[in-house]
Amino acid sequence: MRTALDPRHKKRQDLLKELFKIDFHQQKISPEAQEIMSHQSDLDANIQEAAKEFPIEKINKVDLAILRLAIYELNFVKKEPTNVIIDEAIELAKEFSGPTSPGFINGVLGNILKKETHE
Repeated sequence: MRTALDPRHKKRQDLLKELFKIDFHQQKISPEAQEIMSHQSDLDANIQEAAKEFPIEKINKVDLAILRLAIYELNFVKKEPTNVIIDEAIELAKEFSGPTSPGFINGVLGNILKKETHE
């Protein structure tokens, strides 16, 4: 069971903070955050395809960082089970974003998974 002290959850929290600050500051980020952002165009294309009614520039920056992290883990890392990655993304949204964000994150990730299972 995930707890606030789980090292994987803590690592995701730290990565989320780094991915969030990229949009506001040109600061040094960790190699892992750099790796995630090296796939930004692919990640954002996935988000845009799954949430057509929400242009990337209109998505809450915290939600965007959470989605980028989750999609990166789903498509490139593939270390954790899909449901764990989605649950973690929803938990991060509950912790760092607004009241509608968990549902939005869940919906976008669900649309991405539906698309992948139909290909």
